[in-house]
Amino acid sequence: MDIGRSTEEQLGVIRSRADRVVPEEELRAKLERARVEGRPLRVKYGIDPTNPDIHIGHLVPCRVIRAFQDMGHTAVLIVGDYTARIGDPTGRNAERPGLSGEQVEANMERYARQLFTVVDESRAELHYQSAWFDALSLDEILRTLASFSAAQMLGHETFRSRLDAGARLSLHELMYPVLQAYDSVQVGADVEIGGSDQLFNCLCGRDLQRAAGEDPQVVVTVPLLMGPDGEKMSKSQGNHIPLSATADEAVGRTMSIPDSLLEQYINLATNWTPERRAEEIVALRSGAHPRDVKLRVAKNIAEQLRGSEEVERAVAEFERVFSRGQAPERIETATVACGEHGVVETLVATGLAASRSEARRLVEQGGVRIDGKRVIDISARLHVGQNRAVVLQVGKRRFREIAGGAPGGG
Repeated sequence: MDIGRSTEEQLGVIRSRADRVVPEEELRAKLERARVEGRPLRVKYGIDPTNPDIHIGHLVPCRVIRAFQDMGHTAVLIVGDYTARIGDPTGRNAERPGLSGEQVEANMERYARQLFTVVDESRAELHYQSAWFDALSLDEILRTLASFSAAQMLGHETFRSRLDAGARLSLHELMYPVLQAYDSVQVGADVEIGGSDQLFNCLCGRDLQRAAGEDPQVVVTVPLLMGPDGEKMSKSQGNHIPLSATADEAVGRTMSIPDSLLEQYINLATNWTPERRAEEIVALRSGAHPRDVKLRVAKNIAEQLRGSEEVERAVAEFERVFSRGQAPERIETATVACGEHGVVETLVATGLAASRSEARRLVEQGGVRIDGKRVIDISARLHVGQNRAVVLQVGKRRFREIAGGAPGGG
């Protein structure tokens, strides 16, 4: 245990990243008891193994887990291999197909490698739900279900909204919060960490522990990190920053967030100390240029994913392209037949536009340049030769070098 930290200091560290501590007085009492007795708290976090790839939004609860670990407590990670067969209904307006055991194992192998970039593996327990659910009898299941009422389950916001919309709601989905609660009983959780959308499920854990005669867990929820578009960060939305991102991608995507999200990124996405985060927010509110603060945030996020040398190069490249309006040092090359090509067709063919209509719109709005010169005529053409390449640019960030291949025309 880190006896050098008082209970109030530990609470302050947790509060700096959490949006709810339910109830805070109970957490204070647990932390004080753990400090006096020298017994680490058991801090539970459930892993959804339905996707093998993690983005920086997944690291938000992981930072709280790591904070608990650094204060001497134990991370208890629960792999939801059993509930993956059901699918977490939180925030979903339709059923989610279940996964096979093989899919769960394959996903977890990649997930764990990324998770343990933040969570200290040497101070963590890893449990699979199937260790207890596979052996659960029907009698035990029914007794567990008896601890909850139908009204309580239907009070779940996601369930209620689906019923109100006349959408299908399967009985097995109603069991998800119960199964997650049962995990807490099995591992003797003192604290459960979850996203703000998991509050209902985590509170069910308190109810079931109380029914089992155990000291109920405290629930600590963290805000959901928003993507650059202001919506919840999600791979399916395409607004995420994956842990597999290159330094260029991490810097570029972070710099694209609106200024209104900058404080959230400081608090949730950086691995800065509470003091450093507070300093950056004070500077921002005191008139520091948002772009300068954002660049420091982008550099920190990129450094969590990639080596410092790669990050320094990415930051320098960003400054070159976006601050000074120069072309990147390295531009992806697309080869086309030598001859003339329409700008609209070339934008689509090289992936700079998803469709002809988008390409036309980009040109008409003045967002396209050929060799640095703005093009506003959709009938404009590029002249590409065997020894003559053309640089096609869309907006400030996307470039293609169009090189000539076999003779021809378009």
